[in-house]
Amino acid sequence: MEKLYQYASSLIMYNKSRTGTVLERLSDIIRGYEKNPSSGVNPQDNLWTSYISYLIATDENPFSILCEMVGAAKDASANEIVKKDMDNFYRIYNYDFKKAEEVIGTDCFSLLLNYKSMHKDANTYNKSVSEKVKELRLELDKAENGDDFFGIVTDFYKRYGVGKFGLNKAFRVIGEGKDFSIEAITHTSDVTLDHLVGYESQKERLVENTEAFVSGKPANNCLLYGDAGTGKSTCIKAIVNQYYNRGLRLIEIYKHQFRELSQIIRQVKNRNYKFIIYMDDLSFEEFETDYKYLKAVIEGGMEVRPDNVLIYATSNRRHLIRETWSDRPDMYAEEVHRSDTMQEKLSLAARFGVNISFDKPSKKLFDQIVTELAKGADIDMPEDELINQANVWSLRNGGYSGRTAEQFIVNLLSKN
Repeated sequence: MEKLYQYASSLIMYNKSRTGTVLERLSDIIRGYEKNPSSGVNPQDNLWTSYISYLIATDENPFSILCEMVGAAKDASANEIVKKDMDNFYRIYNYDFKKAEEVIGTDCFSLLLNYKSMHKDANTYNKSVSEKVKELRLELDKAENGDDFFGIVTDFYKRYGVGKFGLNKAFRVIGEGKDFSIEAITHTSDVTLDHLVGYESQKERLVENTEAFVSGKPANNCLLYGDAGTGKSTCIKAIVNQYYNRGLRLIEIYKHQFRELSQIIRQVKNRNYKFIIYMDDLSFEEFETDYKYLKAVIEGGMEVRPDNVLIYATSNRRHLIRETWSDRPDMYAEEVHRSDTMQEKLSLAARFGVNISFDKPSKKLFDQIVTELAKGADIDMPEDELINQANVWSLRNGGYSGRTAEQFIVNLLSKN
């Protein structure tokens, strides 16, 4: 009679899902136990089927990536290989651990198959991943054979994609040189554009550009600049949340990693997503030259930036690179072509096609921000008293800004 380890070792296209995983180790542990059709397993609380669903949803291989782009190709030779893999996955998914428990003398597997979470509302990291894996698991629970598995899985790839880029919304770059990698950010903000009070024209311009990008139309790189704490970074995070279900992804990068930009773009240019390369608080001092790598990627290098990549940056400086009086053409300096130096510095900001200014809010707007944040936080306080306290707080903590207003609300909540 066939064994679990035989199903796992027979995987071909999905061999990566077996090697070095819990599936492989568990297969070795219970090698030799008989396989019987599963019955009586509660599919709503099954860690084993959730794990197998996760393996399938995250396995990036030539077939799954192709399905992400165009769906399952008809009459492709790879289909027959994958259908055999799905037949094995069907048996692995529905494996009955009762015989193993009888031999081992423990109910450890039953605990996995009937898992109850401690709290249904507990904080969940990587919600975008867990929700989609759960959706796939609930569909696979209904499958009656390997062919059903094949249809469900290929539809899932076409609908959501595969692997880290398919299931996550935001990423960061880890390491440099040969050791760099793009890793998922597992806990992201759920902020929306409605959370940012005011700045309607700024939000409208950003949405308009992003909508064009996601829709496959020409779009510009964006620079959001202005006073600190005015919501520039919040806008970027909200945009990703708004367009995530339409394939928008964000990769956060710091200026010391600009040398890896070409490699990053090379990894994502053939994926079926739109990527925003995000640079927060972007600015350079006189002695820093890494901005030249950014200039080449944005516009000017031999390699054309792919259509599925845009650069969004925030900065407190309009011109990004610090200027000195000696850079100005009407000031004395030892450099003969000092105007050329100034133009080189200004040219970086000019390569962002959309420039959106975020000015410090007026007192009226600041009061409105405080009022709206207080409503959202269910703070019960007379409006006059709320505004008076907020203005006193702003005088002590950097003046009027959305960040100051948010910090004031947090301070009120901490006292309740």
